Amino acid sequence: MDDLCVFSGNANRALAVAICRHLRIPLGDADVFQFSNENIFVKINNNVRERDVFVIQPFSTPVNRSIMELLIMIDALKRASATRITAVIPYYAYGRTDKKDQPRVPITARLIADCITVAGAHRVLTVDMHAGQIQGFFNIPVDELTAQIIQARYIAQKDLPDLTVVSADEGFAKKARQLADRLKAPLAIVEKRRLDNDGRMEAMGIIGNVKDRTALIVDDEIDTAGSLTQAVRVVHEQGARAVYCCATHGIFSGPAIERLSKANIEEIIVTDTVPLPEAKRLPNMTVLSVAELLAGAISRIHDGRSVTELFR
Repeated sequence: MDDLCVFSGNANRALAVAICRHLRIPLGDADVFQFSNENIFVKINNNVRERDVFVIQPFSTPVNRSIMELLIMIDALKRASATRITAVIPYYAYGRTDKKDQPRVPITARLIADCITVAGAHRVLTVDMHAGQIQGFFNIPVDELTAQIIQARYIAQKDLPDLTVVSADEGFAKKARQLADRLKAPLAIVEKRRLDNDGRMEAMGIIGNVKDRTALIVDDEIDTAGSLTQAVRVVHEQGARAVYCCATHGIFSGPAIERLSKANIEEIIVTDTVPLPEAKRLPNMTVLSVAELLAGAISRIHDGRSVTELFR
């Protein structure tokens, strides 16, 4: 792996360090900071000429700064003659704006994809995008990993009795079914409707049976936790014995922590695709690491092996 380099922006440096630990290589040295006028400066301090470079940068808060850091780092690496640049984006923000569902609105997920391509990335590696069609927004190869194998292993070890996997909404039902199959559990689905553009949802009911069962509510991310806590309420009203919640991306913005602290949830399971500060950690919260998963994918991409091997 002499020609393999891994760099990181400021969005989740701890994850990048953990990935490099699994790869048994040092994290690349780069200066990435913001001037007082909010302009971002990047300087790559290692020789990357003719090398295979991976840049780890989730689009976590502050989201727009994280995006700009990645774009500028890619441009710097391109101008430093890197042979191949892979943008490793564990969390792809703007994923919800993947289509025109109202008049005169943008498709921002496509815009960000275009920016990454124009900046000079040769491929993208990500984890559990909000919508699968976002892969098609790129004109470069995209490898989308899933944290389900990590989540399923952890949940299976808990040996929860009478488990039912509950999709947080109809749109996530297909991925929820995949997790249910891994856990050999039945599937239920929360019916909900969007009330307006500020992300508010209303849970309507449950498709499936959760009465006297342990419910595992699953989604791709927990943002403000409004729809999740409504789903928890509905599942309890339908007679669930206990409720667990599982998501790949723990964003926890706005009133999320306050809502979750008041909800009747046994355990909240997320991953470290985005950093989780101590102020947002609850006693019933568990953070699983995707470092080994991403390190395995990076190794396979670098060696020209199949990434699918990770999920067999």
